[in-house]
Amino acid sequence: MLSRRFLIPAALLGLGLSPAMAATDSKQAESPPAAAQMTAEQIVARNVSVRGGLQAWRAVEALSMSGKMEVGTGDSTARAIRVANGGKVTRRKVALQSDTADKDQAQQQVQLPFELELARPNKSRIEIEFAGKKAVQVYDGSRGWKLRPFLNRNDAEPFTQDEAKAESAKEQLDGPLVDYAAKGTKLALEGVEAVDGHDAYKLKLTLKSGKVQHVWIDTHSFLDVKVEGTPRRMDGKLHTVWVYQRDFRPIGGLMVPFQLETAVDGYRETHKTTISKVILNPKLAQTAFAKPGV
Repeated sequence: MLSRRFLIPAALLGLGLSPAMAATDSKQAESPPAAAQMTAEQIVARNVSVRGGLQAWRAVEALSMSGKMEVGTGDSTARAIRVANGGKVTRRKVALQSDTADKDQAQQQVQLPFELELARPNKSRIEIEFAGKKAVQVYDGSRGWKLRPFLNRNDAEPFTQDEAKAESAKEQLDGPLVDYAAKGTKLALEGVEAVDGHDAYKLKLTLKSGKVQHVWIDTHSFLDVKVEGTPRRMDGKLHTVWVYQRDFRPIGGLMVPFQLETAVDGYRETHKTTISKVILNPKLAQTAFAKPGV
């Protein structure tokens, strides 16, 4: 079900999108050193090289993308649409209506179109179309605001203190690995684990703030195929979040994951984000990160 607390999906922003860059030669990729022979620093160096190199990454001042994201099954989204349209609906009513509808279709994930813009230093804007309305969330590098018309909240609302704190700690463009030393991050190799059926180096990142994050790097491609996202509070408890990055494609010399799948510990259902278009260094409107009426 579409969250009543509209936040940018972790699959897009909580982890630093980490658009990976151009691949190394195939001979190197086919014969990676054994985990015991590589340090965490060497693994990250290979990852950054595969992603195009430090200088190429630093040259990316802005990035935009669009696509579709899964937000829940058809029946749960139907309830949210009724709320967005100002109506009230009970689970019983939805159940009665589902008797005349295709139940298989009701259980399918609903996909909503989105547009995301990122810019240095740590700016973000995302728009999601839902029930004929457009939800917006913006962070200008120091403050954030959101529009949630699907909850009949049509005025810009400021981020809560916790939301602003979480957003300020995110690596919107660089991701956690690029320039990690300059950011005060410490690395440790915790071994090798399987990700999507392939071996991956499991790295432990201790950020300057003391926060710990894990990243899994494929032992052959050296792409970051799995990232630990920002924990989510669900049912009154914090749950670990993982984002799987797949379908890497070359875009202007960069290797960008075109499919992100978010999994939450303790929940069977996952949500996929499918990216259809990526633009590097787009010309963004000066008002893109400005609060309406200011």
